[in-house]
Amino acid sequence: MAPQDWEDWLRLLATDGVGCGTARRLLAAFGPPGQVLAQPQDELARVAGAALAQRLRQVPANWEALRRQTAAWLAQPGHHLIALGEPAYPAALLATPDPPVLLHVVGEPAALAAPRALAIVGSRHATPQGLANAQAFAAALAQRGVAIVSGLAAGIDGAAHEGALQAGGITVAVVGTGADRVYPARHQALARRLVEAGGAIVSEYLLGTPPRASNFPRRNRLIAGLAHGTLVVEAALDSGSLITAELAAQMGREVFAIPGSIHAPQSRGCHALIRQGAKLVETVEHIEEELRAIWGQLQAVAAPQPAATPTSTSPAEEADPVLRALGHDPLDFDTLQARCGWDTAALQAHLLALELDGVVARLPGGRLQRVARA
Repeated sequence: MAPQDWEDWLRLLATDGVGCGTARRLLAAFGPPGQVLAQPQDELARVAGAALAQRLRQVPANWEALRRQTAAWLAQPGHHLIALGEPAYPAALLATPDPPVLLHVVGEPAALAAPRALAIVGSRHATPQGLANAQAFAAALAQRGVAIVSGLAAGIDGAAHEGALQAGGITVAVVGTGADRVYPARHQALARRLVEAGGAIVSEYLLGTPPRASNFPRRNRLIAGLAHGTLVVEAALDSGSLITAELAAQMGREVFAIPGSIHAPQSRGCHALIRQGAKLVETVEHIEEELRAIWGQLQAVAAPQPAATPTSTSPAEEADPVLRALGHDPLDFDTLQARCGWDTAALQAHLLALELDGVVARLPGGRLQRVARA
């Protein structure tokens, strides 16, 4: 991503009051962030309201410090910014109801798109048996080529990452802080090892973001979204792991739970999930049986072929369902969405990619039109 591009993305997201939903509405209306920030205030107000439009026209108070901090962070090896609509953006997140607009990644971005991925989550205050179960399941799955997704937290999360690493596998940590921080601090070495092993640390939060309590329930949707299923190892009835499981179920992903003693508080959340329909798990094979069909379909998909050089009748363009739905006349977003049947997040991301490739242009009023080729 070019410096001007990432600066525009950061400027947009650093504006007070711009969350993922608002950012996606602005992008859908005006195109890439640079075009959003260049809009007159009355146009911005039409989409985001007068107060936010005024703030978007102003430079955020912390902008220069954040820009310098991010530039220094990006200069380090293995540090990446991935925006919605870019090829490296994980496709699995596009299928979620609230995909993040910008990801900070430390490590290997390809780890976020593993063809076989399972989330393992659970209590921060796990029992010795729970820790052993998390580590053993993660290790066995990693040996089978499954990427382990978790949250780098104390307890079950840490054990899951550890198990994957001990088996020589890939593991992804979704964090609730800025990507320049490790929380808890005692997991500094674990974080370094998972990156060195070909995994990744990913955050949707701006650099310097501290570990606020409200961040972690939101980051849980990314843990669930990056995986094809979620295994809850131990969880009390008020555990944040149940939020991850609920989000996974809402996304249509499989939910698994390991049962425990009826007398153990850390097992009650798992038992509640099982009563609600989660798959009871005793062995790794139970998970593979449920996900074999999904994983098989994903691995059978051939790698995408390089697109042909665009021409006025490029076959690659004609094969694109969004371009076919768009046609050659100006069209508004809602009509295009009705024609192609895509969900909002996926369509927004695809349109951004087409705009960045110079295939689609955004006209005044938010309408879209294919760019004529010579």
